[in-house]
Amino acid sequence: MAVFRISAFADEYSPSLDRQIEGLTKFGIDLIELRGVDGKNVADLTPGEAKEVKKKLDDAGIKLSAVGSPLGKIDINGDIRSHMELTRHICEIANIMECGRIRGFSFYGTSENPAAARSRVLEYLDEMIEICEGAGVLYCHENEKGIYGETPERCLDLAEYFSGRMGCVFDHANFIQSGCEPYPAAYELLKDHITYLHIKDAEKSGAVVVAGEGVGCIPETLAELDKRDGEVILTLEPHLRVFRGLDALEHGERTKIKNAYRSAEEAFDAAVSALRRSIETARA
Repeated sequence: MAVFRISAFADEYSPSLDRQIEGLTKFGIDLIELRGVDGKNVADLTPGEAKEVKKKLDDAGIKLSAVGSPLGKIDINGDIRSHMELTRHICEIANIMECGRIRGFSFYGTSENPAAARSRVLEYLDEMIEICEGAGVLYCHENEKGIYGETPERCLDLAEYFSGRMGCVFDHANFIQSGCEPYPAAYELLKDHITYLHIKDAEKSGAVVVAGEGVGCIPETLAELDKRDGEVILTLEPHLRVFRGLDALEHGERTKIKNAYRSAEEAFDAAVSALRRSIETARA
């Protein structure tokens, strides 16, 4: 039986780090995927600010499951050299945070003709992964609509090409929004490569809903993962309410949100409860 550990993008609870800590503590969650801190993206933190964040999290008994970076979330024809410098900076932040994982992507402007873009995607990712390796952290690729790795097949291509040098972040809702079936199709292709999961579900239309209420088959996925030995990190990224900073995270068409919650706290509560119900269903 696996040990499921819940982490969260707590900036969906509040932009304030102090309130994020309050929310995580309230729900008994001791892991965070750090993305937004007091209105700043984690990539914009200075080393001094990162040390202050680390102290607050340490004092609360909260550790990072990953740095939720925007790496690889630029157009492939953009300023790649500056992006490599950003990679070095985020690795420094990860080391200050004593975190061994950085979440990243595989470039916009690549999904319409992926075969033509593949060699450049691999070249740039290889350079970023080398930087991460030099800092002792793992670059973990998340499937996202509009990037090279938006489909299960291309995620598998990346995982096999980098052969253990790159982690795999599995996101059910992102696959649905890309017109792919997350379970069983995507799961069966990627199950041997999954490093951790982002937990958000969606209806066939792409509208985001709580875990277990969409077509992602999250409880079924968890039932399969429960056959593993060891720890499986499930990071809540519920996107159940428009939160400060969401626009900056998206590219092109905006996320459709099905549920109407009165507050970020209420939405976060619903997301945590739904994930815990999904775990119970998986083990029933």
